[in-house]
Amino acid sequence: MLKLMNVNKTFNKGTINERNALDHIELHVNPGDFITIIGSNGAGKSTLFNAICGQFLVDSGQIILDQRNITAFSDHQRAFEIGRLMQDPMKGTAPNMTIEENLALAFTRKAKRGLFALNKSDRSKFREILSQLELGLEDRMKTKVGQLSGGQRQAVTLIMCTIAEPKLLLLDEHTAALDPETAQKILAITEKIIARDHLTAMMITHDIHAALKLGNRTIMMDDGQIILDIAGKDRSALTMDELLSFYSKERKKQLANDRMLFTS
Repeated sequence: MLKLMNVNKTFNKGTINERNALDHIELHVNPGDFITIIGSNGAGKSTLFNAICGQFLVDSGQIILDQRNITAFSDHQRAFEIGRLMQDPMKGTAPNMTIEENLALAFTRKAKRGLFALNKSDRSKFREILSQLELGLEDRMKTKVGQLSGGQRQAVTLIMCTIAEPKLLLLDEHTAALDPETAQKILAITEKIIARDHLTAMMITHDIHAALKLGNRTIMMDDGQIILDIAGKDRSALTMDELLSFYSKERKKQLANDRMLFTS
């Protein structure tokens, strides 16, 4: 479904700030995979997503999505097939537009018609989708998104990312800016939508507990490399202590990250 073959990216080449951000990345994402990605700050997690989304062109290697070579595609060309939810709830929505208008904006990518050419069926569909969030947003469709709380806004953004049925959903620490209770709600909604719509998804998280609990596969990155890719029974049996021990043994250092969470 998604293949990254020997992908490399170095920033600030030839300067004292040269950094090898992606180092010979080999990754094969299967249809229906829900992959969680962990690693310390600067490990290359968001850079990996940026490469997949086309925020920059990689120095070498290939990126294949659904058997199409998208390596040279621009970010807006890839946006029709890749949905991405960012950490900041303020991103991904138009604050001065209503919930209904924001959803319509996202829906046009699927329906291929004018933004405000909404009919009764469209509004009914939006209401049904929002009701499944159990946040009461189905009764606030005329409310401007800028008036919503961070959690409500992130939930709307998640719906916008998935309503057009993307081939790949990228979740870039999308609960990190929320309070713990709201974050758990958004994670539960995320898991429900991914399962319901049979989406292929990748999620960056600093919560090791969530990384081992959610999805079917976990990847650990460090220094621009994928150092662990685990799934199935091996993943189910893996404890957080064993994961940290593996990192220390593999990299000859401790997993130092003041944002990394080791409990639920």
